Amino acid sequence: QVQLVESGGGLVQAGGSLRLSCVASGRTFSSYGMGWFRRAPGREREFVAAITESAGSTYYAGSVKGRFTISRDNAKNTVYLQMNSLKPEDTAVYYCAATTVGSYYYTRAPAYDYWGQGTQVTVSS
Repeated sequence: QVQLVESGGGLVQAGGSLRLSCVASGRTFSSYGMGWFRRAPGREREFVAAITESAGSTYYAGSVKGRFTISRDNAKNTVYLQMNSLKPEDTAVYYCAATTVGSYYYTRAPAYDYWGQGTQVTVSS
């Protein structure tokens, strides 16, 4: 069992930055691939970024590539999402999630076993 708690959301102006954190409980954090997803009002949940267990590989949605960076610190049981050059269309609730499946499935929400409660990110124009 893994519990995930996100933090770091808030209100920021367009062009600004935020860093989201997700702290995991348990001793097996380094066994999980980690992902970030988001859901905007009236829209489907969508993949944002993912990182393999050892942080050897990262994956990004096209809409955030070059602006967002996912990273992890296994010693701190924490995964991060650094978000730069934020746009109003990045406004959403952001969720972190943990998976044991292979990286081929990282962009697919059903592949994830555990989810956090979400943190709100609002980007004003």
